[in-house]
Amino acid sequence: MADDVGRWSDELARDPASLAFLPLGETLRRQGQLDLALKIAVRGLERHSHNADAHDLLARIAVDRRELQRAFDEWDAVLRLSPSHLGALKGMAFVRFQQGNTADAEKYLQRAAEQGGDAEVAAALANLRRAGTAPPTPAPHKHSDNGSHTQLPAAVTLPNPAMRPDDPRALFADILGEHEQTALLLDDQGLVLAGIYVGEDGSDVGAEVGAELSGVTDAARRATRHLEIGDWKSIVLETEVAVVTMAPCAGDGLLVVAASKATPLGLVRRVLDRCLERARRWLDGGGR
Repeated sequence: MADDVGRWSDELARDPASLAFLPLGETLRRQGQLDLALKIAVRGLERHSHNADAHDLLARIAVDRRELQRAFDEWDAVLRLSPSHLGALKGMAFVRFQQGNTADAEKYLQRAAEQGGDAEVAAALANLRRAGTAPPTPAPHKHSDNGSHTQLPAAVTLPNPAMRPDDPRALFADILGEHEQTALLLDDQGLVLAGIYVGEDGSDVGAEVGAELSGVTDAARRATRHLEIGDWKSIVLETEVAVVTMAPCAGDGLLVVAASKATPLGLVRRVLDRCLERARRWLDGGGR
């Protein structure tokens, strides 16, 4: 990944008109470097104002920055250049739903379905028509070569088990709020110290997750030492149903934050930072 960023950056330095800004901006966005990704995308658009993928990139960066109207305007520009762009239609439906305009959200979902939308589009459209409301259609995050976006359904919102405020499982509850997110603090052996990891059936699967992730801190440290890129700060994984972020904590521990695929990456990173600060205070005996 670092090699790719360097290669694309070098290509842009040699040729400012290169389309290398597209994969470079997308990679930076996925890494959470939203300000830099925005700068790269805007500069690219200055030279390629009629490139639909450039407007699409800027729209996805805007969503991660929670600049929803800007994202909508960029996707609108995409449709003017490429009227059948599925990713733009899904993105505009997402924005309109977030803004409370379900009528427009349905309109864009219908257009997406007519353009060959996947099962996710069909399900969102059916839910919207059946109940008059539906879970937000996830803003597309994973870019494909054909100009559309691959986005799998977000995890459902699950109720957390009833817990007292002083219960270690509730350590991050006020940070996570009612969003589709969960957080888990593990020790160096993968044992759960605090937090909770809620599975699809509503049960706490923290112990199983901890067992699977034991040794991650050591592996990450060895990898960064081998690559000579300094100490590792965090890891971001995008799975088919969730975004998972991990960061080292005191004593070779590990903090894991997972969110639904629909959650903007920038928001997940901010939640990780807040949970990490909370975990450090708690481990130091300072409470919350």
